[in-house]
Amino acid sequence: MRDLMGIMKQAQAMQQKMEAVQAELDTIEVEGTAGGGMVTIRMTAKGALKGVTIDPSVLNPDEKEIVEDLIVAAANDARQKAERTMQERMAEVTKGLPLPPGLKLF
Repeated sequence: MRDLMGIMKQAQAMQQKMEAVQAELDTIEVEGTAGGGMVTIRMTAKGALKGVTIDPSVLNPDEKEIVEDLIVAAANDARQKAERTMQERMAEVTKGLPLPPGLKLF
């Protein structure tokens, strides 16, 4: 019975840590870039878009598709950085717990 109480305390502590990490991820911002910095996307580590910056030199109406491709590339770069940040933060919370490989908590 003592082991069960210990497990319950660990689970409760982990839940509190996870809630804190979730709140933190809302405040962490990552940047994704494309075209050598011509397009920059800012988003939270949870994936909420915060801003887009486009260098005026790429705003040629005849090259609209290039700008669109750069925006997509920058957004994908930011999303990958956000996912990596989230995984790193979650690894800190779950460190030492015997979780099955591949288990996603978020």
